[in-house]
Amino acid sequence: MEENLRNEYEKVKDKISEEDFLKKIELLMEENEDNPFYNEMSAAEMIIGKLSSEQDVDQITSDEDSDIIKIDELLDQRRDVNIAGRIMQMSNPKSFQSKNKDGKLCNLTIADDTGSIKVVFWTENIRLLKEYNEGDLIKIIDIDIRKGYSGLEGSLKRRSTVKRLTEEECPNFPKYNEVITNIEDIEFAEDVTYNIIARIIKIPNIRSYEKNGREGKVASLELQDSTGKISYTLWNKNVDLIDSLELHDGDTIKIVGAVPRENRDGISLTHWDGRIIKGDFDVPDFEENITPIGDYQEMQNITVLGVVTKLQDVKTFIRSNDGSEGKLRSFSIADGTGEIRVTLWGDDVEIDLNKGDIVKIIDCTERSDEYTVSGYSINTNWNTQIVLNPPVDEERLAIFEEIKSSLHPVTLEYIQESDDDGLERDVIGRMMVIHEAREFERDDGNFGVVRSILLADGTGKAELALWGDKASDNYKLGKIYLIENARTRLGEMDVSLNVGASSRIIELDEEIAAKYNIPSFEELEEDIYTYKSIDELDEYDRDIKVIARIIEVYDPREFERDDGSRGVVRNIEIADATGSIRLALWDDNAEMPLEVDDPIKLENPRVLYNEDHLELGTTRNTSILDPSDEEIDSLPTPDELRETIYPQKEINALEDDDRNVRITGVFKDPSNNILLAKCPSCGNRLEPDSENDDGAVCSFCGDVIDEPNYLLMLSGRFEDDTGEVQITFFDNLVEELLEMDKEEIISYVEEEGVGIFEGKLDDLSGMTMEVIANVRFDEYNEEVRLSPKKILDKYY
Repeated sequence: MEENLRNEYEKVKDKISEEDFLKKIELLMEENEDNPFYNEMSAAEMIIGKLSSEQDVDQITSDEDSDIIKIDELLDQRRDVNIAGRIMQMSNPKSFQSKNKDGKLCNLTIADDTGSIKVVFWTENIRLLKEYNEGDLIKIIDIDIRKGYSGLEGSLKRRSTVKRLTEEECPNFPKYNEVITNIEDIEFAEDVTYNIIARIIKIPNIRSYEKNGREGKVASLELQDSTGKISYTLWNKNVDLIDSLELHDGDTIKIVGAVPRENRDGISLTHWDGRIIKGDFDVPDFEENITPIGDYQEMQNITVLGVVTKLQDVKTFIRSNDGSEGKLRSFSIADGTGEIRVTLWGDDVEIDLNKGDIVKIIDCTERSDEYTVSGYSINTNWNTQIVLNPPVDEERLAIFEEIKSSLHPVTLEYIQESDDDGLERDVIGRMMVIHEAREFERDDGNFGVVRSILLADGTGKAELALWGDKASDNYKLGKIYLIENARTRLGEMDVSLNVGASSRIIELDEEIAAKYNIPSFEELEEDIYTYKSIDELDEYDRDIKVIARIIEVYDPREFERDDGSRGVVRNIEIADATGSIRLALWDDNAEMPLEVDDPIKLENPRVLYNEDHLELGTTRNTSILDPSDEEIDSLPTPDELRETIYPQKEINALEDDDRNVRITGVFKDPSNNILLAKCPSCGNRLEPDSENDDGAVCSFCGDVIDEPNYLLMLSGRFEDDTGEVQITFFDNLVEELLEMDKEEIISYVEEEGVGIFEGKLDDLSGMTMEVIANVRFDEYNEEVRLSPKKILDKYY
């Protein structure tokens, strides 16, 4: 037994055993399971109260023939008692949550000829009240009495019952007089409540607030009768009555027990323990004055009605006064007389608005706004009511339907065929290419972010330029997206779309594909890109697709652009069954993890002519993808590819334009000039006698060089049974042959000179090597030369 219960038990241990004491606590806890305020201490105090008044503690039931106890004779902790009285006040059921269970309670105030008491009906008891109203006489059987916030109160248990009494049985009970007060006659006074009958003319949106670290909600209904208007405020759980009673603008209600409040705006009413009854009461109709949007002028407390024609995403901001975060959302509405921008604040931004919705905005302000086309905008406040898709008359509905019909997305074919520049359009399509976001510097020195995406819909394609936050979001390749409020931009060859702060990007389900006839990703890919094998490539090819395997991967290297920024480039070589080609990867693409033999798919690469052969390059509009299983199956295996791409040749069969030939020979006469100094600015070779007091001077660009770039090179002759040819190894192949890394080689040469490598070079002379090499013609010496790319094997 816990210490607090032990202390209570000590008070009655001479009247009941500890075992029976705990059993009765358990029994009382079960009986009051629906009461969230009932706990073991409540049960213990109830038992002690009965023992102290010398009641039979074994009595756990009461019947309707038991004596009725007068209200002024009730004592705290009495249980299983019967009381009678007239219902003087009845609340609407309220919801609560206790012990992870949802429940309800309803408060009644009943009075007899000696006093009044509040009685709480819990979840299981509320059904007993369906036949009763204020003024009825009732007997409540088998309830417990406890001390509440405002004195003693009764609490029903699961087995409690209610019986109707007659006037003859209770001749001296106080009468119930339901006085209906006109709104104009309501005054503030302590301990006074009012009953009113009125029509709801406005239900503002529910607001949230925070007090003492706890979050609450509030809604203030605007009511009107024939004499005036008044605000009626619901707090926290009582706000749920709007939904549970299905309250709407125009409904007539009776409110019993409304509490008056006085504030700087005058008198208002608050819902406490009273009751709202929805019915068909005799209250004058409310005539609503709707202001045409086209009546552009500054106005307050107006109501507008229109179709949502443009919708922006929610934006956050930091308030300057307290540093807290706020939210706003802008959208536009039109009614046939004009179009205007509306701004929502706070909780209202969560309203589920969609383009094409009819929206009524009650109690808003129209103000001048130099940033809008009309010169005016609508601002909302905490008391504004937003009504979605309200009923409208036939004349307005016809106008609104015509406006809606113009809001559908247009095809990308329409975008490309139009000459519109700077107009906002909605489009739907699949994202076919998603490039990485990149940072740029604006003219004012600030930095921005932009991202390029290719969208296709089966009728055409368009490049999207996403700016700011839109560029930073995560998008899924091949998914369908609705792009709202994209602004057209005319280019030299096509029309692109700018997607910025006022635009929306919405991912759609695949069901939308059928509705808008959007082909699958694979079908669009086939439609957009023309597949070409490597031997079919031509200079300036556009919108092509190349599928190949990687046969060589070179190290990335940094370079300096004209503007002083640093870039990265990496060369790789790819091949299919028809041939091979070099591919230049730039910046982020240069950092991709790539392995020899990996399959690779290129969409929209750049094809260019470099000296005497074609090369591929990537641009911002190039996609590097993993091929599908079917596409991989169409490629030769790595072994098959090596047999095709690396033809075996003898020296006497070499031709000037041979590439990737496999040749075996003996390396001899290695040169000891293995380190070539180059200008880091222009790449020109530095002559040995170019040094002066300030350092080396480039004979080409004139720069004084503190630290040159070095190229490793090892030249010699390569001989087989058919002849011999000049061969030169560079950088990583020199490292492989000397079995040293580049920095180590440079350090040795600078400190000891090239003579230190004589032993290693002698060992290389006479070594048989199998290499993959390109062939070029040396016009000066009028002979072909080998430029090895890979050493396949070496042995003596």
